[in-house]
Amino acid sequence: MKDLRIKNNTHRHQFELETDGKLSIVAYQQVDDETMALTHTEVDPALEGHGVGSQLVDEVLQYIEENKLKIVPLCPFVDVYIKRHPAWSRVVSTAYNTSDF
Repeated sequence: MKDLRIKNNTHRHQFELETDGKLSIVAYQQVDDETMALTHTEVDPALEGHGVGSQLVDEVLQYIEENKLKIVPLCPFVDVYIKRHPAWSRVVSTAYNTSDF
């Protein structure tokens, strides 16, 4: 696996990716010891349309897998990303549904 450029900011409950001095984030809620609900993706407007959101989500999913975690994709962007890259469904929790939140 390639080196991840994201940082898990546990104090703010978000993954962060800095690109050209601009911060993009994926916010999360810790559901339990093994599960994170990914709630919101935000990319600086100046970076939209340049694949930054997809790179951010891909790296978050790599982090999730490397740390043997699961996710609940509450964020529509994350949900669509997983539908477009179905191999990542392997990190989606089977213990929770989006309707549980």
